[in-house]
This record gives sequence, structure tokens and C-alpha cells, in this order.
Amino acid sequence: MNREAEAKQRLARRRLRKGVYVLPSLITCINIYMGFYAVVESLKGYKYIALNDPEAATRHFDIAALCIGWSVLCDFLDGRIARLVHATSEFGVQLDSLADVLSFGVAPAVLLYTWGFSGIPAFQKLAWGAAFVHLICCALRLARFNVQAAKSPPADAGAKTAKRFFVGLPTPAAAGLLAAIVHFTPLPVVYQETYCQAFGWELVITPVEWAVGLLALAVTLALLMVSTLRFNSFKDLGPYTRHPQVMLLSLGLLIFLVYNYSEWTLLILAILYAGQGPASKLASLFRRRPAPSPAPASAETLR
Repeated sequence: MNREAEAKQRLARRRLRKGVYVLPSLITCINIYMGFYAVVESLKGYKYIALNDPEAATRHFDIAALCIGWSVLCDFLDGRIARLVHATSEFGVQLDSLADVLSFGVAPAVLLYTWGFSGIPAFQKLAWGAAFVHLICCALRLARFNVQAAKSPPADAGAKTAKRFFVGLPTPAAAGLLAAIVHFTPLPVVYQETYCQAFGWELVITPVEWAVGLLALAVTLALLMVSTLRFNSFKDLGPYTRHPQVMLLSLGLLIFLVYNYSEWTLLILAILYAGQGPASKLASLFRRRPAPSPAPASAETLR
């Protein structure tokens, strides 16, 4: 009887272990689904621009941006859950990279092209170029990340520092910023014409000028992805953090803000994260370096 009970327990542990390994991959599959859904909704919005129906196009573009946002959340969760339950595997790493190419490379590129440049003939070729630059830089960023992750860093303080930072803007952050902008103002750029008044001057921002700004932003994000700037990974946040009460309070406040003021909250968070790398680099350039201490005088000098 004891042997039979032990065999049943071992079988139950093996089944539980399989389920634990499946859970992160399941979240990654949801990530893939959201990326594909974002592409489909972007193409629907493009169709309604051709039909001159801005209201329907706005609705579909907003859904596409939200799908990319859900992909960002899934990408944040699958790796942390895998590490938490000790269910990391090479298969999961490769599946996650393939999912990121779709959700943070293809989907934002299609959304960028359809929402930002559709209906503006002067930007068709540049729009193709901007979308492709985002996609290829996303793929290069993921390939570099996989190579760096495969190398086992030495167990010292430098390894801990390396885990706390990403080299280059993470692909979810770049895609998340583009999606946050679309979610903030989902009306296609071809229909946007903004009037501003300041100091007695009236400024009109036409769709062409909006497209120029969007083009510059897309190229900047692409270059940040393949740069060597450091961005915080927030891997030190988790169930074993030193201040769980502060983390829980911050998480509750974040959920409240996203639920009630998602447009402003997501846009501000995306801008702050994307700007931390360049801001840290500029701060390090202007930071004063300590003057070198004078070398001790030798015996001959004293004579």
C-alpha cells in the first residue's frame, strides 16, 4: 500500500510539474493571439479609412492599440511566472521571442502604417520605410537579447547590475509607446487637424505635420531599441521585494489609474520609461567626475 501511495504521489507531482511548465507557454500563446488580433483590427481600420468612415476606423484602431497593450502585459507575466515557479525552459525562451516579433514588431508596424500614414500620399514610401525600420530593429533587438541571455555572466556584482538593466529599449516598451499614442488619440492622423493658441498666435497642425512628427518618433524608437543605452528591467520587483506593502499600494494605485484614466496613465508611463535611457545617459555626461588624487611623492622627489 505504501508503494502504491508513493507511486500515486509521484504521478501527481509529475502532472503538476507539467502543468506548471505549460502555464507560461499558455500566456505566451495569448500574447501571440493579441498580436495577431491587433494586426487584423489595424487592417479593418485601414479599410474604413478607404471608405471614408473615420468613426469606424477610430474604433478599430483603438482595439488594435489595446491588444498590443495586453500583449505587453502577457510578456511581463510569462517570464516572471516561469521564474517564480522554476519552470523556465529553452522552448519557452524561443517561443517568447517568436511571439515578441509578432506582437511588438509586426503588429506595431502595421498599426503605425495604417493609423499614421494612410490617406497621406506624400508619405507612402516613407511610411513603408518607417514601419520596416521598426520591424527590423525589433528583430535585431530580440536577437541580441537572446545571445546575451545565452551567455552565463560571472557571479559577481556586475552580474547583478546586468540583470537590473536591459541594453537598448525593450521591444514591449517601444511597441507600448506607439500603442499608447494611438489609444490616447485613436482618430486616424489623416483626419486630425489641431488648432492651438499661445501668446496671441494661432497655430494649426495639419495631418502632414502630424505624420512628420510620427515618422521622427518611429525612427527614434527604432534606434533606441538597437542602442546600448541602459533601461531598468524591474526584475527586482516581485513577491520577495523588501517593501511588499509599498509595492502592493503602488500596484493598487496603478490599477485604479489605468482603469479610470487609461489614456493619460498609459501614455505618461510609456513616455517616462522610454525617456529614462537617454535621460540617464545625459545625466552621466554632465555629472562631475572626482578629480584624481595626487600621486604620493617618492623619496627622490623629497630630497
